[in-house]
Formats: sequence, C-alpha cells, structure tokens
Amino acid sequence: MKAKTSAGQRQRGQAGNARGFTLIEVMIAMVIIGILASMAYPAYRDYVVRTQRDLAKSAILQVLDRQEQFFIDNKAYANDVTVLGFDASPFAIGRNSEIVDASDPDRVYSISLTNASATAFTIVAVPQLGQATDDTDCGTLSVTNLGVKSASGAGDRCW
Repeated sequence: MKAKTSAGQRQRGQAGNARGFTLIEVMIAMVIIGILASMAYPAYRDYVVRTQRDLAKSAILQVLDRQEQFFIDNKAYANDVTVLGFDASPFAIGRNSEIVDASDPDRVYSISLTNASATAFTIVAVPQLGQATDDTDCGTLSVTNLGVKSASGAGDRCW
C-alpha cells in the first residue's frame, strides 16, 4: 500500500532537488577572476607601453630615411622636420601611429630634430602624457646621423 504524502512534503522534496549556485560558490568564482585580472593587467599595460615605444621607433626611422634622402639631394642635412615634409616641428604621433597635433590628448610621442647642422643631427622622440609616466625604463629615445641609438632611461631593451 502506498503511503499518502502531503502537499508540504512534496514541496520540500522538490526544493531539495533544485540546482543552482550558492553565494559562497559565486564569491569564490569572483575571487578567482579578480586574481587572474590582477595578474593579467600589468602584462597588458607593459605590452601597450612597448607597442607605443615601437611607434616612436618607426617614426624615428621615417625621419631618418627622409633625412638621408634630403642629404643625397642637397649635400646637407635638414635642420627642421618641416623641411622633410612633416606638418609641424616637432610633430606628434598618436596611439594608432598617425601624425597628430602637438596638443592632441591621444599623442604618445613628440618627434623632433636637435643638434641639426649641415653635417649632423639627432632625432629625438620624447614620450608624452601617459606614455611618459608609464615608460620610465626607456624615456626619451634618440638616434644620431651616425646611427647611434640611445635612451634616457636605464632600461636595456629600449631599442
């Protein structure tokens, strides 16, 4: 003979079979996500800084190339980047390697010529805004007409 069950017993039995996450399980998952994020963010930030430094190196090489072509054509180096076809002196590069206004809020480096004469020059890339704060390892990058590369910071992987 089958025992009769009350409605209350049926509800308790159904509630006991319910599936879901407890608050503790959710909190543990959130802690794990937080730990992973705290490890990944510094690596991501370092990657961004190195990428923007590569943009400056690319711009330096572009100025260097134009300067050498100018020397071949004129038997002297240019004393200003505007002579090489850039819009301003110094000019700035943005986060996407485009040339931007020197006061643009997205500029990452300012590129200019220093110590320029008919026979010598130095191309200088000065970090701007957040890049200046984040890239203290390398700081200002420079290249001379002789190809001597240097950085103002103490980092050993700037070039």
